[in-house]
Amino acid sequence: MRVLVVDDEPLTRTALANLLSQRTDVEKFQMAEDAEQALAALRTSPCDVLLLDIHMPGMSGLQMVEQLSRQDHLPAPAVVFITAYQEYAVEAFEKRAVDYVLKPFVPRRVHEALDVAIQRSHQERATRLLDLVGTLKLLPERTPTRIAVKDRTRVVFIDAAELISVEAQGNYVLLQQKTGSYLLRETISEIADKLGPHGFIRIHRSVLVNVAFVDAIETDHDGDYLLRTSSGKQYRVTRTYRENLKGLAQFWIGTDRFASN
Repeated sequence: MRVLVVDDEPLTRTALANLLSQRTDVEKFQMAEDAEQALAALRTSPCDVLLLDIHMPGMSGLQMVEQLSRQDHLPAPAVVFITAYQEYAVEAFEKRAVDYVLKPFVPRRVHEALDVAIQRSHQERATRLLDLVGTLKLLPERTPTRIAVKDRTRVVFIDAAELISVEAQGNYVLLQQKTGSYLLRETISEIADKLGPHGFIRIHRSVLVNVAFVDAIETDHDGDYLLRTSSGKQYRVTRTYRENLKGLAQFWIGTDRFASN
């Protein structure tokens, strides 16, 4: 089978790539960072199974499925959603032939979804995809976590998902985005409590990072860990917060989890 993974989180894409590479029935798999990139890939290279995140910047996974249902010239893939949101949506998806895997996921659950997805015929996929569109419209969209920042004479609202890191600077904290930054009068501990549920981990007494922007962890000659973000910036992980690195991925393959000693 041919599989296309669509997820804006690099760590999730890596974890799924490692999982897919273990399967002998996966002929080929591709990665896409967003829905637009995925649709472009499908035009030239159709897939049998789509592992799709629902909440992504720009076009959501729900909108992508709706667009796919209108493109009759493209073979309809079996759609498996991989997302952190459940509520009543789990039951809705289980009543249809489209699977729904919750984050943090385990390899067994993803393998089960792939086994079911590949058994469906092309006609079944097309029928279920159209049926799915109506159900998806009933699902609530996530409201972005907004942070209000006073910037001179105005208040700016920032989506927490767009922040790469937070650094303490005296009585202030620096909120770093891909482009631009903001200085907010607040303590790093207060910010850590507020952003912890939204994918931020503390790696230093004065640094928080958004796990979605972590590209790699390296070890220096002293045995200390250096964390690199997608912006190219590196941060040293202090021993006190090393245990927090476990939160960087849903599961680990081929490496031990990080310990604090």
